[in-house]
Amino acid sequence: MIPLAAFEEIIDASGVAARIEAMLPAGVRPRQLRVRTLLAGMCLAQADHRPAHLTRVHQALTALSEDDQRRLGVIADWKHGPHLLTYRQTERTFGLVADALARDEPGGLPSGPLQAACDDLLEASIPEQFKDGSRSLAVDWTDLESFSRPPPHGTSDCADPEASWGHRKNNLLRSQDELFYGYYLSAGFMMPEENGPAVPELARRATLSSPRHDPVRAFAPVLTALPGQQIPLGDILDDSGYAHRDASAWAIPLRAAGAQLVQDLHPHDRGPKGTHHGAIIANGNLYCPRTPRPLLELGPLARTAAKEQAADHDRKTSELARYKLGRLTADDADGYHRVQCPAATGKIRCPLRPASMTLDRDRPEILTPPEHPPACCAQQTITVSADVAAKTRQKHDYPSAAHRRSYARRTGAERTFATAKDPASNNIARGWTRLMGLTPLTLWLTCLLAVRNKRILAAWTARQEDNDRRAAAGLPPKTRKRRRKTHTTLATRPP
Repeated sequence: MIPLAAFEEIIDASGVAARIEAMLPAGVRPRQLRVRTLLAGMCLAQADHRPAHLTRVHQALTALSEDDQRRLGVIADWKHGPHLLTYRQTERTFGLVADALARDEPGGLPSGPLQAACDDLLEASIPEQFKDGSRSLAVDWTDLESFSRPPPHGTSDCADPEASWGHRKNNLLRSQDELFYGYYLSAGFMMPEENGPAVPELARRATLSSPRHDPVRAFAPVLTALPGQQIPLGDILDDSGYAHRDASAWAIPLRAAGAQLVQDLHPHDRGPKGTHHGAIIANGNLYCPRTPRPLLELGPLARTAAKEQAADHDRKTSELARYKLGRLTADDADGYHRVQCPAATGKIRCPLRPASMTLDRDRPEILTPPEHPPACCAQQTITVSADVAAKTRQKHDYPSAAHRRSYARRTGAERTFATAKDPASNNIARGWTRLMGLTPLTLWLTCLLAVRNKRILAAWTARQEDNDRRAAAGLPPKTRKRRRKTHTTLATRPP
């Protein structure tokens, strides 16, 4: 059980309680339940694997020691003696907070103060020693079903008008998506840097949006605001759901904010997609006009590939990299840079570049150069504008071995959502909370992710201490054993 002091430290460090308290209206008499105490009770309820019900918040606060109750105002001295906090007071304070943070006209996106409160609480749940541990973030979105019944067909009348119909993946045999009525939860989680030390997979940013809005466009402003908060962006790991969006929705804003994209390309975006000054645009790069077509059409390595298949795939991607135009300059302020023919950079042999024909014959050779050489072959360099392959350009060549290793870090986002939906923990399925509306759900989810960060940190610290003990004893780090059940173990198991 996470102690109360840990949550109080997060709330105080974020400064959220004081900001919200200043936004609430003044009543005839002072409220017994302060915002700071309310947030602490919400975190306690989630730390105890309880549903996100206000009754659970009241139970968590009234179960504290008498000293803590008096310190937090759960027990207050009234005119006729001590008064214990009631559920109606809990409901009243939460309603005031939700109304203060909500938009004047609900539209399915969080208000500025609400998103700021969410960001500050999550940032405060990350210890100082890990804030600069990694700049890489794995991003993803998942479904959050509303407690409200969907509106009848042809109408929009229901208890949660901000919710909407959305699509989610299912675990059934059929491949089509499943409809649900609710919201999209988008989040970014800290991942280790390439070849860097391991870091705890902590939730750093999150937002909630109605399916009426694109979750990618809803989450992009949350990430691009990080540099202004003195948090530089590094690698952004995302799947094809993000990469397939318009470049102006995801790739361009993040690249302008200093991020480097490591993403899986949608099948519709893979392979040759036009030319630029004669060079072939494929998978976010520019290639020689005489690049073999089978190399340009290489797809990602299958998960079930054997070692021999992986080695052959890596050999082909390495050969493809020889045909890529070499980059000479970094992007300028307008996103322009210059590239050069691969023969001029010594990666292939081409008769149009006589100097390249003196290179070793272990390099690919262009046997039939273009009869009318385009600009990429005739000029020393060509200029590449920001709109060329803006959507698919990324840190590593796709689908090379370096990209595969770097992209493998994105699985941390899947693990985080799996723990949030684990029935043995805080299962955010329908019924996890009976409150409706984007603002109440965002407050509860922020507390849930902050509590999860504390759990991850506790497990991380215990694992590091165990590794240190084993290292002091001369033992290797403990590894996880794959739990595999065989016919022999099942047959010999006692009844």
